[in-house]
Amino acid sequence: MTPLVRAVALLAALAVPFAVAAQKFEPQVGQAGKDVIWVPTPDEVVDRMLTMAQLGPSDFHMDLGSGDGKIVIAAAKRGAKALGIEYNPDMVKVAQDNAQKAGVADKASFRRADIFQTDFSQASVITLYLLPALNMKLRPTILSMRPGTRVVSHSFTMEDWEADEISTMDGRRAYFWVVPANVMGSWALEAGGQKSELALEQTFQKINGTVALGGVHGGLREARLRGAQIAFAYVDDKGVRRDFTGQVNGRQMQGSFRDEKGQEGRWSATKK
Repeated sequence: MTPLVRAVALLAALAVPFAVAAQKFEPQVGQAGKDVIWVPTPDEVVDRMLTMAQLGPSDFHMDLGSGDGKIVIAAAKRGAKALGIEYNPDMVKVAQDNAQKAGVADKASFRRADIFQTDFSQASVITLYLLPALNMKLRPTILSMRPGTRVVSHSFTMEDWEADEISTMDGRRAYFWVVPANVMGSWALEAGGQKSELALEQTFQKINGTVALGGVHGGLREARLRGAQIAFAYVDDKGVRRDFTGQVNGRQMQGSFRDEKGQEGRWSATKK
């Protein structure tokens, strides 16, 4: 091999690592994605979002549109099993590398997928940083999830589904919801050996209604629904207030009641 050939070969060998380095993907704030541009969520917002959700080791967290994996990694550091859904394969690789560097690759994983084609029904906590129209497209699926599922969105609402909490951090907002059980309709109520009809109206987590008291339909007081937990009160036909708390399980409800005279008992209801 002549000196010239050796020199050319050496230069070619030296150029290889530089070419590889030049090809390495580096995420850029504002880069275009399938549905949104990528803008990372600030650390203090991530921390508050997961705190709002009261996320812990028993949770399965999913981040829809996970980008560089920041929220998923933070969830894994709190002990939760966490999965990020991201359409951009380069961002998936970045997130996987970040999880490895953070030492949480055993709990934080990432999947290249379309969020609208993904089954996230098993998650107990969902986080989002999407546009309002995308939140609304996901809303029916989220509302069909297991009652009690916690949902947190950075910056954007779910329109008329009012948030259960809004936190503000340096001008940024995070919105929190608990997926409510579906209780709207007529229920056959039995409490302390007495039978009556309970009629409930519902708009997301807000409920009201009546209970049949002979020929009167008495209005419910302080009716509340949080996930699968329900509470309400009414004044019976003898003028005694009864307070009810219980759990919704599909077409069944059951719990305990107490009246203002100190009488206690169990109650149940079946949807008609």
